[in-house]
Formats: sequence, C-alpha cells, structure tokens
Amino acid sequence: MTPGAARLERVSIAGPVGPLEAVLERADGADGAAEASYAVVCHPHPLHGGTMDNKVVTTVARALQGAGIPTLRFNFRGVGASAGTFDGGAGETEDAAAAAAYGGARWPGRRLVLAGFSFGAFVALRLALERDTARLITVAPPVDRFDFSGFSVPRCPWLIVQGDADDVVDPGKVFAWAAALEPKPELVVARGVGHFFHGHLSELRDAVSDAIRSG
Repeated sequence: MTPGAARLERVSIAGPVGPLEAVLERADGADGAAEASYAVVCHPHPLHGGTMDNKVVTTVARALQGAGIPTLRFNFRGVGASAGTFDGGAGETEDAAAAAAYGGARWPGRRLVLAGFSFGAFVALRLALERDTARLITVAPPVDRFDFSGFSVPRCPWLIVQGDADDVVDPGKVFAWAAALEPKPELVVARGVGHFFHGHLSELRDAVSDAIRSG
C-alpha cells in the first residue's frame, strides 16, 4: 500500500427499511488521528443518478481521510444494493442516522462529522439538527428545491461550499440563505464552478481540508 492510501471495506448497514450498501474508508494510519471523529458522507438525489460513488462525494471523503478522519459513504434506500424506495428526504435522513449509528459503534468514542452534496447536503443538515455533531459540511445545498426555511443553525462548525456558476442550484439563493443564518456558517465561493465541480474538484478538496485544519 502506498503512503496515505485509503483502506477500503465494503459493509452492509442495517437500515430502517432493510440493508444499506456502504463503503468504509480509512487513510493509512488514520486510527492515530488527533481529531477523534468519523464522517458520514451523503450523496446527491437518488432519482437523478446520485450514488455514493459520485465524484463530489468521493472527493469530500478523500479530503476527510487525508485529515485522518475515517469515512462512511452509503447508498440511500433504493439506490444500488440498498433496500427500499425514495422517500423525499425523511426516510433518507433515517438512513443517514443508521449510517451514523454504525460508525459510532465501529469507532466508539469518536464524534460524528456529517457531509453531503446537493440532496445529500439537505439530508446532512437535517441530521445535524437531530444529533450531536462535531462538524457539518454541505456542498451546493439545494435551497431552491427543498424547504430549508424551518432549519435552525446546528451547534457545530459548519462549512458551505458553493459554485457561483452552479447550473442546478441557484447560487444567489444559496448566498442569500447563508447570509441570513445566525451564527453564520463559513461560506466558500468557488468562482466559475458549476454544480458538479467539473475540472475543479481540487478546489473542493482544498476547501474541506482547510476548514478541518482551521478547527
């Protein structure tokens, strides 16, 4: 194994409506990380091709692994080998909670980091408001496609990464929503970057890495 390479383990998580397909990854030497946490990373919309192998999801996961944080990516209900059918966000939040519980049992004593891209950002925020979370990372939160109006601000460090050339989520609405939050999350604006970060995944990786390093 090359230095810093990820150790990958395919696992099945007992979800609320059946098994959830998942991948657990740790960077070589991650068990000795100073930051005692683990991360659950949520993927984009299941009805629009979103899976745990989405490149934005895997980029966020690798940035976390690089900081010594083991990650758990999983397929929401009805995606890949995961049981069930799409549930509009409520059931998927239950799926994410099951993944978080699995990670908590796998790494006892470590705190939960939640991350998500697009629809997965919506789910990650929902879950962050329901349980103790060490950090929240939301990439391109779809504020114009799902109802974010009733959400409070989670009591943890929160990073939002948003491309200003997003062709799926209206970046102006994301910026306005973020500006109205109190306390304000950290907002990183990726200039000239579209929804899927084509050609700009390194900028996303660096934004996540920098946020973790800054505490």
